[in-house]
Amino acid sequence: MIIRAAVLADAKKLHLLEGELFKKEDYPLSLRSFSYHIRHNLLLVAEADSGEISGYILVLIRRKKAKIYSLGISKRFRKQGIAALLLTHAIADIKKSDFKNLILEVRIDNDAAIELYKKMGFEVESVSKKFYLDGCDAYIMELKL
Repeated sequence: MIIRAAVLADAKKLHLLEGELFKKEDYPLSLRSFSYHIRHNLLLVAEADSGEISGYILVLIRRKKAKIYSLGISKRFRKQGIAALLLTHAIADIKKSDFKNLILEVRIDNDAAIELYKKMGFEVESVSKKFYLDGCDAYIMELKL
């Protein structure tokens, strides 16, 4: 498994993966959005030995606080530690950029993600009511760098 920065040639594969992972109410990224974020933010991909993109993490860095916007792992590659690997690489990159905090929103019913984020040092700071289109609340979590 290789963790690397996404390139424009990855945009279509990332968009297909996004469609597999997220419903409309979870605010999936468009193909155009992936192209934009590859050029302007931190977008890392996990690439399997076969060359297939098995996951990605998108961190918005054009703000006061770095923000994990999205983290997705293909269903075929889950439970292999890829999300933790992507998080570890992203956190290391963010620390080099002089950010003091890394924030994210996560569905309060996404127990696996919440557990991973807590394991990585994130803490729940607040709750955003009805954050998602289906009315689900979100935890606002933060990692002090």
